Amino acid sequence: MKAFNFSGWKSQNTVRRMRFALLCLVLVPLFVVTASAAARKHAKPPAPKRHHAGTPFSSVISRDPYIGAIVVDAATGRAIFEDNANGIGYPASVVKLIDLLIIMERVQQGTLKLTDRVTVAAEAVNVGGSQCYLRPKETFTIDELLYALMIKSANDAAAALAIHVAGSKTAFIELMNQKAGELGMTSTHFNSVNGLPPQGKTPDESTPRDLSLLARAVLKYPDALRYTSTRFYAFRKREYDMNNHNHLLGAVEGCDGLKTGYFSKAGFSIVATARRDNVRLITVVLGSRYRQTRDRQARSLLTESFRALPPSYALVPSLDSARHN
Repeated sequence: MKAFNFSGWKSQNTVRRMRFALLCLVLVPLFVVTASAAARKHAKPPAPKRHHAGTPFSSVISRDPYIGAIVVDAATGRAIFEDNANGIGYPASVVKLIDLLIIMERVQQGTLKLTDRVTVAAEAVNVGGSQCYLRPKETFTIDELLYALMIKSANDAAAALAIHVAGSKTAFIELMNQKAGELGMTSTHFNSVNGLPPQGKTPDESTPRDLSLLARAVLKYPDALRYTSTRFYAFRKREYDMNNHNHLLGAVEGCDGLKTGYFSKAGFSIVATARRDNVRLITVVLGSRYRQTRDRQARSLLTESFRALPPSYALVPSLDSARHN
């Protein structure tokens, strides 16, 4: 029987152990990394942080059912219903109503024409959010861009119009705040031409009461309703079809405007108007957490407010007839 060489076995075993240890150093970390990646892939995402109204812009400000709401008679401004009507929120694209107002005023004054052509500035392109995808140096009439502004809520159209009217977005924002002051919108301040939250600044702020003042001013111009009541528009020679974001059109009797607004932290807002017989009402719902809630609240407020009016109320001259006198 051959003798066992213990010293040779010992040296061979040491080599095997060293090889095994080196193999472990390579394979174990690789296994850990692979397992961790697989775990992350199948893990549930962390729950979103809850935010509360009244906190800085980094947080959500919307509420359920809304921050505030109001219903007013368009002719007299008399409040028929209000609930926290002085509550401050971010109106988002509702601010495009003041863009429309400033342009309508200048058209009436003769300093602008709806047929004037607007050359799209590079600064107005790719601004984010809802857009009609303008291209630099394209030209459109003011009329065409107003349809894009009010139906599609096109942020690039707002920028193009602002630059055309005032020379720059900054100069146009000054016009917006000046007009808000003239209307008595004491709790309103604008920092953008389209309602998008501007970099490094607080978003546009307003209240239901202030927005009802803006709506009444817009309704003094008959052409405004031509844009706000249109449910479908073929833009750029039917290259881009637009559908109105206002779901109350066609769903609420007499509704023909005015404007919706949304971004994530602001929630969903609407300024809606309807005319029945000789009466026009305006409702504002600001900062709803959900779109369906906003639309349901606005629909209910208009419907119930009309229903609550006495029969003799329709004999009072409406804004629609009074504005032509």
